[in-house]
Amino acid sequence: MPLTKRAAPFVAFAIFAFQPVAQAAEELVVYSARIEKLVKPLVNAYEKETGTHIKLLTGKEGPLLERLKAEGAKTPADLLITVDAGNLWQAEQSGLLAKVDSKVLNDNIPAHLRDPDGQWYGLSVRARTIIYNTRKVKPGDLSTYEALGDAKWKGRLCLRSSKKVYNQSLVAMMIAELGEAKSEEIVKSWVKNLATPPFSDDENLLDAMAAGQCDVGIVNSYYYGRLIRKNPKAPMGIFWPNQNDRGVHVNVSGAGVTKHAKHPEAAVKFLEWLSSTKAQNLFADANLEFPVNPKVKPDPLVAAWGSFKQDSISVAEAGKLQAKAVMLMDRAGYK
Repeated sequence: MPLTKRAAPFVAFAIFAFQPVAQAAEELVVYSARIEKLVKPLVNAYEKETGTHIKLLTGKEGPLLERLKAEGAKTPADLLITVDAGNLWQAEQSGLLAKVDSKVLNDNIPAHLRDPDGQWYGLSVRARTIIYNTRKVKPGDLSTYEALGDAKWKGRLCLRSSKKVYNQSLVAMMIAELGEAKSEEIVKSWVKNLATPPFSDDENLLDAMAAGQCDVGIVNSYYYGRLIRKNPKAPMGIFWPNQNDRGVHVNVSGAGVTKHAKHPEAAVKFLEWLSSTKAQNLFADANLEFPVNPKVKPDPLVAAWGSFKQDSISVAEAGKLQAKAVMLMDRAGYK
């Protein structure tokens, strides 16, 4: 897809909301939609190990993508780091990423957690799974995502807003595996069981659950980890659904080399390093996520949740079917 410069005001705002990036001759520039405190330790470690200087620019994924589109061939960015396969797919479809052929990356990252054409690679895994109030629910009461639409959960379910890409990707993957009609039926059953209007974020959802406002919810696993690390006695449990069929829905944070990278070889080397054992421990542990490299063990707090079967369908499907998922949720009354 060709890149074009747009003059719409909101794009201009997205561009100028960031400070200009002055690039040194041999400097690697990384645009990151992950917050700086999660990425900076990796940058520091790589700089110390290799002597490569990295300029890091962080921001929200939407404005960063618009900035890359507007900059076109003049962009200083060599690498884009962002969250969710849906966002990575959008970057690919917008012609912002370059194809990478790396044996190191292909060996370190399972096929379902990277782009089939090598334009982006997952770097950490987040499970979007079921969390429950241990005072109200027993693990034996739970089974699948679909079963959260059963009558017994009437007025007991909490969900995050459908506007967030995490839930859009969850529904997109359901469409890929169960079909559109069945997925719409499931989403409608969830809406009927809501205890409260959807929340703006997973943290507010968990707070509501702890306060007894609802008994079950669907949340990214690292939000649960943050809560338990902060308050080990919180009345919360984590449950891995669909273990007898497709497995737990997983997504990734990941990265791709930009199409107009000034230092593509250096960008690939940094990306390969991010998939290594050393970097994977830093990358996943910082946010209590799961390493994408199967040779690397998760943080002890995360490991204590036990092993689980992942949905092995390519997370690239989350991007391909995102638009359908959004329309489906709208039809189902999921706000």
